[in-house]
Amino acid sequence: MTRLVNRDRSLEELERDRWSAPVASETRLMATVRELRRKPIGGLTVEDMRLLIRQDVGLAYLLPLAVEVLRGDPLAEGDMYEGDLLAAALTRSAEVWSESPELEREVRLIVSELADVPPALKREVEEFLAL
Repeated sequence: MTRLVNRDRSLEELERDRWSAPVASETRLMATVRELRRKPIGGLTVEDMRLLIRQDVGLAYLLPLAVEVLRGDPLAEGDMYEGDLLAAALTRSAEVWSESPELEREVRLIVSELADVPPALKREVEEFLAL
């Protein structure tokens, strides 16, 4: 079942988990993740969701939002390549999908309706369908 959540709230608020202050050695990627966790989820871009999902951050809240986007545009593109949001979703672990069987079914439907799978997504699609 898809969660109904207040999209004006950030992942920090929704998860009730405020990360500690950044350390000097923090990578730019982690600094970006930290910043995005403070942004209201309704304001996240496709690229923001792609990045957070790839880092396994906020999946309970972000996968339903990503699937919403993918319903309308299965090949939604962040900053990497056509279909990079779908690739981020497809590459989550089998455990993640077992916790969200409705979302998994919906993603399988979205993938099955793709007329032409871009070459950059072929491996991810095949591995997801093999789960």
